[in-house]
Amino acid sequence: MRRNYKNQSPTAFQRRSHLTKEDPWIRAFLKQAQVGHIATCVEEETYLNPTTFWYDEENHQIIFHSNIAGRVRSNIESNPKVSMEASELGKLLPSNVALEFSLQYRSVILFGIARVVTDSEEAKKLLYRLISKYFPTMTPGREYREITEKELRATSVYAIKIEEWSGKENWESRADQSDEWPALGENWFD
Repeated sequence: MRRNYKNQSPTAFQRRSHLTKEDPWIRAFLKQAQVGHIATCVEEETYLNPTTFWYDEENHQIIFHSNIAGRVRSNIESNPKVSMEASELGKLLPSNVALEFSLQYRSVILFGIARVVTDSEEAKKLLYRLISKYFPTMTPGREYREITEKELRATSVYAIKIEEWSGKENWESRADQSDEWPALGENWFD
């Protein structure tokens, strides 16, 4: 039966809700996740962009950047509502039942309002924090040249104010199996 999602929270009706994680887990996951996928939409056209990102816990926002011109910026300026997904995949999980094949995963999906950071000092500060997520031992002005005004004018820095989020983790060692069919041998589970 079709469910009516209209006027519902984007995190309503969680499928497999027993896998849902609490806020502290989500925060920790976002701090270590390497790649996020930002989804934007203008009229009938959707767009998905993979990117590095930093979770600014103090301001409950996601920071990322892109080129000064392009679809990401154009879409966000037209419609600032966005969503983002970050995930980590583990082992493939075989089963002796076709619909039980699975994989280990951890993921967060969040929903929010994106803005272009227009203040150059704020943009620099956020970019440095983004860089430090991936290169924590490197310091601007020491291991790499500080951001120049020319570089800043060629970059769009975004802040997504998080309105809702959902985290899930399925890290079982095996997928469900049926007693009605011959069991898979142990060599399938390595």
